[in-house]
Amino acid sequence: MEALKKKIREIPDFPKPGILFYDITTLLRDGQAFRDAVGVFVQRHRDNHISAVVGIEARGFIFAAAVAHELGVGFIPVRKPGKLPYRTIRKSYSLEYGTDTIEMHEDAIQPGERILLIDDLIATGGTARAVAELISECGGEVVEVGFVIELDFLRGREQLRDYPVFSILRYPA
Repeated sequence: MEALKKKIREIPDFPKPGILFYDITTLLRDGQAFRDAVGVFVQRHRDNHISAVVGIEARGFIFAAAVAHELGVGFIPVRKPGKLPYRTIRKSYSLEYGTDTIEMHEDAIQPGERILLIDDLIATGGTARAVAELISECGGEVVEVGFVIELDFLRGREQLRDYPVFSILRYPA
């Protein structure tokens, strides 16, 4: 995991002063590092009878689609409102200074399906929790909520205490 951690570029004061941004584009640019990150999720779930992989807009799409491909299952995108072309269901969730909403197609998940949820990073956990709840409300079973990066100091994992959570890289550890 240390080799993967070295592929993450840290950018201070982005997008605003005081924020340390963990840039995954450098990991994505390195073919072996990208393959290794995807491989971690694939190895964890190769024998877990996953029905589909859900990815959260936008960087979660990159990892979730690659994992779905390797597992030989479908990929389900979860997006901001107004981005999906068919009828959708939505979930609103709280942010530090307001609310946000995510959507997925109403027929994306069938009752009893085993769903792996993947995003690139967990900070406060609000978005991931909203998506996990949406999956559960559709009758899907959230097998795991997986992240490439977890920012431990923001305690986002606490938002997901009802679900199994896994992160490849944890910061600041």
